[in-house]
Amino acid sequence: MVNTLLLVALGGALGASLRFLWGVGLFRLFGGPVSFPVAIMTANILGSFLMGAFVVFAAQRGAMHLSPFVMTGLLGGFTTFSAFSLEAITLIERGAMGQAGLYVALSVGLSLFGLVAGLWLMRTILL
Repeated sequence: MVNTLLLVALGGALGASLRFLWGVGLFRLFGGPVSFPVAIMTANILGSFLMGAFVVFAAQRGAMHLSPFVMTGLLGGFTTFSAFSLEAITLIERGAMGQAGLYVALSVGLSLFGLVAGLWLMRTILL
């Protein structure tokens, strides 16, 4: 358990560092800030693609033991959206379309609500 936790932590540190460097690289590529969150969106898309590719690769090559490092740590640190995408597609592939739709709607809607509630609470307390 401790070894797995350390692998997740290492992967998470690498993934978060890569996400930061990804943002810096796009900032420099575009010559400064852009009005649309391109860095986060493309990190989410790339991370989701890599999650899908890794799931198939690991299952076919017997490498699922790398999942804590790659999926939870590295890709989770790069983007938590990849894990969300995997769960949604897993539900769809199981034929649980209603659950998949509910999961997507609740995850996105309630996450946005949670963020707004956190902003409101802290602004109320601190301002």
